[in-house]
Amino acid sequence: MGLRTREQYLQGLRDGRFVTFKGERVADVTTHEHLGVGARHTALDFELAEAEAHRELFTWADDEGATHSRYFKRPENAQDLLNRREMIETSTREGGSVVLLVKEIGTDALFALDLVSRVVDEKAGTEYNARVAAFHRHCRDNDLTLAVAQTDVKGDRSLLPTQQEHPDYYLHIVEEREDGIVVRGAKAHTTGTPFVDEIIVLPTRAIGAEDADYAVAFAIPVNTPGVKLLASPFGAGESPSQFHSPVSSRHRLVDTLTIFDDVFVPKDRVFLQKEWQAAGFLANTFVEFHRFTAVSYKPPLCDLFIGAAALLADFNGIQKASHVRDKLMKLIAWTEIVRGLSRAAAFDCRITDFGLAVPNIIQTNLAKYHFAAQYHEAIGWVQDIAGGLVVTGPDEADLASAEIRPYIDRYLGGAGVNAEDRLKALNLVRDLTASDFGGYNQLLAIHAEGSIEAQKITIYRDYDLDRCKDLAAQIIGVERS
Repeated sequence: MGLRTREQYLQGLRDGRFVTFKGERVADVTTHEHLGVGARHTALDFELAEAEAHRELFTWADDEGATHSRYFKRPENAQDLLNRREMIETSTREGGSVVLLVKEIGTDALFALDLVSRVVDEKAGTEYNARVAAFHRHCRDNDLTLAVAQTDVKGDRSLLPTQQEHPDYYLHIVEEREDGIVVRGAKAHTTGTPFVDEIIVLPTRAIGAEDADYAVAFAIPVNTPGVKLLASPFGAGESPSQFHSPVSSRHRLVDTLTIFDDVFVPKDRVFLQKEWQAAGFLANTFVEFHRFTAVSYKPPLCDLFIGAAALLADFNGIQKASHVRDKLMKLIAWTEIVRGLSRAAAFDCRITDFGLAVPNIIQTNLAKYHFAAQYHEAIGWVQDIAGGLVVTGPDEADLASAEIRPYIDRYLGGAGVNAEDRLKALNLVRDLTASDFGGYNQLLAIHAEGSIEAQKITIYRDYDLDRCKDLAAQIIGVERS
């Protein structure tokens, strides 16, 4: 089939999928008042692949000369990872600082499944890697979009799956057949699910033999019977107006509670079936790729923080104030450390025995930790420069009023800027930091792609402390046992 157009992609979403929004069934996600914004946002992936200015970056020709989305290219070296990072950053910038995430996260999972299935096949005599490869080709050749459902709802987080009050707090196998399996459960925080063709399901944690039924990975079309998507309305923005919500009125992520109500999965789409020893390995391997995606899409939002703060410093006439310069410098340092570490993670990648390039885990997690740990402080710097009108400014209707508009023009102008343009800049800061959308981004900064604590654990676990201990011991002339 090759590359799809924007129109072909949107048409593919009209397939009878079960989606609800605020308690009502959605007949067509592409025309829905709120979900339609997300559909048009994610369609940008297909527009960029067609655009002359971006085609070379966003597409790739295989050995037979067929053209595909570059997202499906298996990374084999640092340059492949750098291209992937640049593609993700570029598409996020074109999306108003909101990541598209309809191919990025799915291909992260494909690469992880490729790696893990080879190990499982070798140890267990299974044939999962051939299934993964066939599914990868299917997605690549048909230019499909993918979501990843990994995070189980968990119930009592102190308990393992079989210790829970009821067995469905973690997704699990309820029936095994010769032609496939039946699964039941729910996954939370599944991003972009209403706007994709396929869902990849992965385990969320390491488990023991008693929880083998919960060691399952598979992929199915999103309109498979029994799959129900409960779309979250949060982060959808408060206004369709570009004046009040310059980003969220046009660009939006949508997350779902993804329910699997006795869903049948064909055998050729099953990639892990009760091999419990591999559940944690697969979960962690996916994270190695997905956090690299995360730190690739963060810089455009950081750039927008810098730009909005610097623009309002000019409009407020405070650009020369020392505290303003100090805050802008901190925003710049925050941004460029994340960007630099993401590039370093690609340069310093690990090449597996079968030629898959894996981003450097320490540098990837350092980038994600640095971004998340300073996010709320960065908001404070931007809001301090912008001022209180971020939340007390007049409404767009006031500007349209012949009686009220003259007062706004007279009193709310700034340094070399008229009142309306100054209010637009203030509303950008409100949309990014003090709105429903801004609050969504704050939670995303902390919990998306793993919490701050998860990054700290990973950095500590994977860092080579022995190398540093050996150096210290050598300096003082002590032999380590």
